[in-house]
Amino acid sequence: METPRKRRNFPASADCPIRNVLARLGEKWPMLVLVTLHANGTMRFGEIRTAIGDISQRMLTVTLRTLVEDGLVGRTAYPEVPPRVEYRLTPTGLSLMPHIDSLVGWATEHLSAIQAGRDAGRGGK
Repeated sequence: METPRKRRNFPASADCPIRNVLARLGEKWPMLVLVTLHANGTMRFGEIRTAIGDISQRMLTVTLRTLVEDGLVGRTAYPEVPPRVEYRLTPTGLSLMPHIDSLVGWATEHLSAIQAGRDAGRGGK
C-alpha cells in the first residue's frame, strides 16, 4: 500500500518562498546574469552586456538593480573619472549557483525531448 504524500500549500503571500524568490529568478534575464557572473567573476556593466549579447541596456540596468537589492549580486562603484562600477556574486549568490547549474544541466540534457514535445504540440512544424 502506497503511503499518501503530504500535501503542501503555497499561499498567495509575500512570505511564500516559491512565489517570492521564483517571481524574481523566473524572469528572462536574472539567471543569465547570474550564470554570466559565475562563469566570469567580477565584471563591468559593458562586459556583462557583451557576454549576454541580446539584453538591452535598460533591461540589464533593471536586472542588476534587482539582483543587488536581493543580495545576490554585489556592486562596487569606484570614485574615478570616468566612473567605474563592478559587479560580482555575493556569498548568497554563490550559494544559489549549484542549484542553477543543476537546472542548466537538466535543461541541456533534456532539450531535445522538450523541443520534440513542443514540435509535436505545434503539429510537427
